[in-house]
Amino acid sequence: MTAAGHAVRDNLTMLRRNLLHARRYPSLTLNVVLTPVVLLLLFVYVFGDVMSAGITGGPADRGDYLAYLVPGILLMTVGGTALGTAVSVASDMTEGIMARFRTMAISRASVLTGHVIGSVIQTLLALALVLGVGLAIGFRPDAGPVQWLAAAGLLTLVALALIWVAVGIGLASPNPEGASNIGLPLMLLPLLSSAFVPVDAMPGWFRWFAEYQPFSPAIETLRGLLLGGEIGTRNAVLAVAWSLGLALLGYLWARGQFTREPRH
Repeated sequence: MTAAGHAVRDNLTMLRRNLLHARRYPSLTLNVVLTPVVLLLLFVYVFGDVMSAGITGGPADRGDYLAYLVPGILLMTVGGTALGTAVSVASDMTEGIMARFRTMAISRASVLTGHVIGSVIQTLLALALVLGVGLAIGFRPDAGPVQWLAAAGLLTLVALALIWVAVGIGLASPNPEGASNIGLPLMLLPLLSSAFVPVDAMPGWFRWFAEYQPFSPAIETLRGLLLGGEIGTRNAVLAVAWSLGLALLGYLWARGQFTREPRH
């Protein structure tokens, strides 16, 4: 078998290992998925009428706020599953599995890519679940096949970027608890974005941060794709630029952490 064939085999083995691990220990995945589902139900059924009237300036309509909210909740789901990846990688580090992988005759890159690809697959499944809940309670997107493909591509790109960052966090953390704490911005940043209210409704001193942080451009782009509204070139460019930049930085950080000498 060629070197490329060995690398592909090692990547598939590591992918299978991470998917089996997620299937055997589903509690972490369920925890990070339940959070956006609970927030979706809470904001729609408790705050939906008030929030919709405040956003549109017209009569209260919970359905309008549901349509506004779902794209933000989907991006929050991506952040939550990435946080779970950081904890999973940190667990592998503290349990010594990563040290064993370093001594085995396998492609070193496969250890990281197995985590990343497995986490992307889990993220897409989590997104399907959250979207299913949204559809069940009345979310009605106005997107054609091209818009759906673009939305899926955007979510996958954002997931890939955040997961590479999460892998770096997991490798750099002393334990799973540390990874959970260090990776907390992956869950907090969506709360400080346009996920729940438009940035125009925020104080001027905070609006700049909310508008240009990584999640808001992606949320606005996804919102435009799913609801048939205007996307805006700036939002689309910022969303792609943030994703590509974070993916590159996360990859370089994770590779550097993995190839250096183990901590004692």
